[in-house]
Amino acid sequence: MTASARSSAAELVEVEVARREAVLTITLNRPDVLNAFDDAMHDGLRAALAEAADDAVRAVVVTGAGRGFCVGQDVSALTDPEAVGVLLRRRYHPNILALRALRKPVIAAVNGAAAGAGLALAAACDIRISARSAVFVPAFVTIGLVPDSGATHFLSRILGPARALEWMASGRRLSADEALAWGLVSEVVEPADLAGRTDALADEVAALPTAAVALHKQLFDRAPANTLAEQLELEATLQTEAAGTADFAEGVAAFREKRAPRFRGA
Repeated sequence: MTASARSSAAELVEVEVARREAVLTITLNRPDVLNAFDDAMHDGLRAALAEAADDAVRAVVVTGAGRGFCVGQDVSALTDPEAVGVLLRRRYHPNILALRALRKPVIAAVNGAAAGAGLALAAACDIRISARSAVFVPAFVTIGLVPDSGATHFLSRILGPARALEWMASGRRLSADEALAWGLVSEVVEPADLAGRTDALADEVAALPTAAVALHKQLFDRAPANTLAEQLELEATLQTEAAGTADFAEGVAAFREKRAPRFRGA
C-alpha cells in the first residue's frame, strides 16, 4: 500500500482505500452492520471514488469488509418521507454518477449480502464476481419502497426489463449460483478464493488499453437510448479518438512485431 493509500485508509474510517500498482480497492467498512450506509460511509465513498479517478489507476475494485458486501441504507435514518428524496439526491446520486464516470473498468467483488442500494452499487459496476456464499436481495419492496440508486436503470440493462421488474417486485433472495445463471454476475468462486481471484482479474483488466475500455463504456452506456444512426455516428467519433491514442499505436506495433502489446493506458 502506498503512503497515499495508508493516509486515505486512516482518514476514511468507514471506507478503506488500498493501492496495489495500478489497482485501487475500495472496501466498505462497517462490518458489524453488513456495511449499511450512514453519512460517514457516503462521504468516504465519495472521497475514494475521487481518488479512483487518478489516471494512474487503471482498475478499481469495490468490496465489503466482513460478511456483507453492502445492505444499503441504514433504515434507522429513514424517518421522514421528504428526507428520503433529499438523502438520495445528496448522497446516493453523486456517488453512483461518480462511479459510472470512472474511465476504467470497475469490479464489484461481492463477498456477502448485496441488498437494496448495495445491490444497486454492485449493478453499477462494470464486472461482478461473487463468493458462493453471497446473496442478492431486492430489499426495497419488502419494506414498501421502490428501487433507487440506479437499480432500475442497471438491472433492466443487465437482466432485461421483464425479469428485472419481476425480481425487484418479488423481493426474492437470489443465490450466487442463480445470479450467475441469470447473468447478474460473471463468475462465482468459493469465499476463500474471492480475494485472490479478484486480484488476478483486476490485474488482467488493468493491463488492457484503459482509454479504449473507457470508450467502450461510453458506447455501451449510450447504446440503449440511441437510434442505429446515432450509435453508428458515435462509434465513428469514438473510433477516431481511439485511433489517436498511444495504446493504439502500441497495439499496431505489437501486431506487426508478433509480440504481446505493452499498453500504458494512454
